[in-house]
Amino acid sequence: MKPLLYFKLLAAGLLPLLTGCDSFVDVDMPASQLTSEAVFQTTATANAAMAHIYASVRDNGPLSGSPTGIACLMGGYADELDYYGLAGNSAAFFFSNTVLPTDLQVNSYWNESYAQIYATNAVIESTGSLSPIPQQEKDRLQGEALFLRAWLHFYLAGLYGDIPYVTTTDHAVNSAVSRQPIATVYAKAIEDLEQALLLLPETDLTFSRSKPNRWTAYALLARTYLYAGDYAAASNAASALLNNAALFSLNPDLGQVFLNTSPETIWQLQPEAGNGNSLEALTFIFVTAPPPNVALSQGLTDAFEPGDARRTEWVKAVPGENQTWYHAYKYRQQGPGSSSTENSILLRTAELYLIRAEARARQGELSAAKDDLNAIRLRAGLPVTTAASQPELLDAILQERRVELFTEAGHRFFDLKRYGAADAVLGPVKPNWQSTDVLLPIPENELVRNPNLGSQNPGY
Repeated sequence: MKPLLYFKLLAAGLLPLLTGCDSFVDVDMPASQLTSEAVFQTTATANAAMAHIYASVRDNGPLSGSPTGIACLMGGYADELDYYGLAGNSAAFFFSNTVLPTDLQVNSYWNESYAQIYATNAVIESTGSLSPIPQQEKDRLQGEALFLRAWLHFYLAGLYGDIPYVTTTDHAVNSAVSRQPIATVYAKAIEDLEQALLLLPETDLTFSRSKPNRWTAYALLARTYLYAGDYAAASNAASALLNNAALFSLNPDLGQVFLNTSPETIWQLQPEAGNGNSLEALTFIFVTAPPPNVALSQGLTDAFEPGDARRTEWVKAVPGENQTWYHAYKYRQQGPGSSSTENSILLRTAELYLIRAEARARQGELSAAKDDLNAIRLRAGLPVTTAASQPELLDAILQERRVELFTEAGHRFFDLKRYGAADAVLGPVKPNWQSTDVLLPIPENELVRNPNLGSQNPGY
């Protein structure tokens, strides 16, 4: 009995594609499949293993751009989206803030994320000192896996609060893990990212920005430090990337920010097919009214200031018989084209400006914080901020994050939590909102399976 990473050989004899057993648990080895030790004998097969993990993150779990990802579900769980789909399913429960510990999507986020974490741990363990892969390639693979492990735990903590930080493929250990305080989770994620900085190359050698590099690690470090309350470190990590203007800059054309060639992109996930595009366009765009699934909330569309070019470029109206609905129009290519033009962007330079603005403001560096905030406002065709005091500036940054980062990986929900503003903002507009809704429930079956996980989150 041993943990396995499964491979199925393609019919044409090309690179094997990594697939995993359903729950990444110990199973007997099928005769047609390879152990992880065999997988990591060459750079090509190891790269295929990493490619499978990226594809899993893109297509499954919380970071998927599909209707079941947090860009959609947590957008409605907060105040970005209204729901028009069928009642009685996970999407309806998320949008009405009536999620239960038995919900299928609550279970999916947890299980898919930990399955992906298991796969990153397998990469880290299998590219150790005994692997015959060249050292430079082992360093890169381990750096990518460490980055992804930190990334996945970061999001699990944002959704569930205290969670286990899993760093092994040992089934006996993983079946008895305990939850750790969110501060500890952030600290462990920072440790992984700092190690990744030492291992990752400075540039994505494919020039597609689809593989984490040193700058990608700096970007996630900046965000994690901000969430952890280490504002000086958040500012420094953001500056490390922003000072590299030759590689990363705000795209002056808002209509091209989400193209896969945008200089604003820090990290993006490529589509499955060479001529494919993002899942986000399929999720958010609709052409007939009423909307079949989700539409932007009135509160969000009203939040844009007069003259904000993002309202024109990133929001599209769909007129109906008695009213007009609006959808996100950041991604525009629905389905394959003659070539791929849009990937799912998970980190971009605009967020780093807003991270540094907030970190500086919280340290009392108001003038420098305004400079960063104004970089975003001026790009949107708006005048410089009139905020003067620290509280006014922090409120202005929260507002700017709302209209800059909407429908992107749950930013709005996490921001309201960080600011301690969830009750004040969501209570009046969400009829079923309760203070305990700032956390999702731990999947009930996981608590039953592993008593070391402790008690259920409050309110469930």
